[in-house]
Amino acid sequence: MINRADKNEKRLHRHKRVRAKIFGTPERPRFCVYRSNNNIQVQVIDDTVGKTLVSASSVEKEFGKEGANVEAAKKVGELAAKRALEKNITEVVFDRGGYLYHGRVKALAEAAREAGLKF
Repeated sequence: MINRADKNEKRLHRHKRVRAKIFGTPERPRFCVYRSNNNIQVQVIDDTVGKTLVSASSVEKEFGKEGANVEAAKKVGELAAKRALEKNITEVVFDRGGYLYHGRVKALAEAAREAGLKF
């Protein structure tokens, strides 16, 4: 019998490989993306102290029921960028979390770039 590898297990392996190279500093914090089947979430993290500086999620009240589509990802990206700019964070390091740069992750990143974040 052929055993198929768990998709999330493979993603976590890719995520570890990416995180070995990416580190958030106070000058350029890490823009970390988490995508589930139902929602998408973003955190801007300073890894030197292990503190979340900004977060945005499609679970928040203003998003309503649209949590798992490209439009919601764009809104989350814009919201995260707006909140980061309010805290004088202009440059970040993008951490795609082991997900492919495609679909919702790509839409979120491009919306954050359009809103003013540099990465």
